[in-house]
Amino acid sequence: MPNPVQVATKRIETPKLGENGYAGFQPGKSEVLKSGSNPFDAKPLKSDIQIDHDVEIVVRDGARLYIDVYRPAGSTEKVPAVLSWSFYGKKYSALDMLPICVWNCCVPRSDLSGLEKFEGLDPQYWCPKGYAIVSVDTRGAGHSDGQICVMGSQDAEDGYDVVEAVAKMDWCNGCIGMAGNSALAIAQWFIAAQQPPSLKAIAPWEGMADMYREQFCRGGWFSMSNFDLITKAIVRGQPNSGLEDWAEMYRRSPTQNNYWKDKRVDMTKIKCPAYIRGSDVSSIHTMGCIRGWLEIPHEQKWIHWSSKQEWYELYSEPESMDELAVFFDRYLRNEKNGWEEKTPKVRWSALQFGNREAIDNIVLEDFPVPNTDYRELFLAPGNRLTSDKSPSVGSAVYDSEDYKSFADFTYTFTEPARLIGLPKAILYVSCDSRDDFTVFTILRKKDKDGKDLMHLNFPFHATPVKTIEEIPEKDQASLNLHLGSMGILRASQRAIDETKSIHPQFPFHPHEKQEKIQPGTIVRLEIGIWAMGVDFQAGESISIRIGGQFPSIAEYKSFSEPRPEHELNRGAHTVHFGGDYQSSVILPFTPLK
Repeated sequence: MPNPVQVATKRIETPKLGENGYAGFQPGKSEVLKSGSNPFDAKPLKSDIQIDHDVEIVVRDGARLYIDVYRPAGSTEKVPAVLSWSFYGKKYSALDMLPICVWNCCVPRSDLSGLEKFEGLDPQYWCPKGYAIVSVDTRGAGHSDGQICVMGSQDAEDGYDVVEAVAKMDWCNGCIGMAGNSALAIAQWFIAAQQPPSLKAIAPWEGMADMYREQFCRGGWFSMSNFDLITKAIVRGQPNSGLEDWAEMYRRSPTQNNYWKDKRVDMTKIKCPAYIRGSDVSSIHTMGCIRGWLEIPHEQKWIHWSSKQEWYELYSEPESMDELAVFFDRYLRNEKNGWEEKTPKVRWSALQFGNREAIDNIVLEDFPVPNTDYRELFLAPGNRLTSDKSPSVGSAVYDSEDYKSFADFTYTFTEPARLIGLPKAILYVSCDSRDDFTVFTILRKKDKDGKDLMHLNFPFHATPVKTIEEIPEKDQASLNLHLGSMGILRASQRAIDETKSIHPQFPFHPHEKQEKIQPGTIVRLEIGIWAMGVDFQAGESISIRIGGQFPSIAEYKSFSEPRPEHELNRGAHTVHFGGDYQSSVILPFTPLK
């Protein structure tokens, strides 16, 4: 159905031959690429692949959407199909995107064929295994009709119709899967919640599930995140097509309305098997993956938590695809291959930070881990975190306009510890100069000398450096470095609806209205911090850093206009602790085996 409110759109550029893989509009064209051929001077093909270009599918409102089908050439066997669903362009590949990233995200050209839709599966790997890969230009993208709708009910209903149409094609066995990361993962949540009968399994790999709370308005604080880059460099459509204008929709309604509510998935409606991949190191997708694990209402779900950047895992870790193939063989080909018996339900990673690589594939009983010790540490004088409440009142002040100004409170471990789960901050904060303000928190790991550490999102052997210290500042990006788990909250939107919280450690903020604050008034803020998995040695420390500016590395440069004055932090913020204001951070201490 259409979006429940009128949606503002921005003009986008039209496709140009040779740009972003665009090869022109070619309805009715089929061709066979022969085994051993290398059409993009990258990874040679292992089998003959038939490509059906610009196949038309008419969805329920009459709009025409176009797909490319990559399938085993000359096969008489009906095969399952895996959909790559996004508005990025059917032929926009990782070869187009990765060169604009630091170190190409450590994915060498030899790991890609160029047939893969960016963030989707590579036909070079999947067609020899008896799968078709279907690359979709969603509504408004490429030559598809309409306006580009980014997730939400319209996109999901289109997905339902495309799933069912592909399932009925004469080469298909009727079983459809979905896979891919980021945009291609987010779409899976929405489409699966529509319950198309032919969608037999999904593999959302780093996918958020609430566009307001997890990307554009995290904690009520608006940011264009990576979307400026996507709009400028990637998205293309016809002259009458447009892309949703997030900044304008936020201007019209900075709190929840039907538009924003339509951008949150109801995970309880997902009925098909789900193989979820996620990580702490994503700046967008972490909590969507965790909510999917917690709220999908059946037992045919698995979650595999990682320590690495998602594109590297997708394209340069062969074991990732091998395991995904076992999952899809089970549910799209109905093979009795022992997937359920052999695959742990929950696997996690513990980051070590610094120049030590993470400990991966930790098998857990569940997530959050049963018998986790949610230990409350209180802010105390001397910039300390202590187990005991302080009877005397204290405070820490920071300049909310200065990135380098913050309050920092530290706890030092006396014995080895593993923290896996959901942290939470409870802070009492005031601002003398404004009736609203935003608080940013981040958990930083420190070495035994008190130095802040970072985590490298790639294995060292894949990078051009041997230590993090060798990385020049210009090459430090959120794609390759993780500083720590963050929480954000606008004070006027501090209300909590406990009935909708996924866990006591992660409060649900309705964001239905803004409750402004008399300047100077101390308010209690309960801030859910995104999931963490970190190991500590005796003598190492963790600190909670509290400030008025985004405390981590921005994902990409923003091309949008500066935020209006009334949204900006101004002046000093005061964090109150002790006495009647027991500011604290609650950390998930996990039993060490």
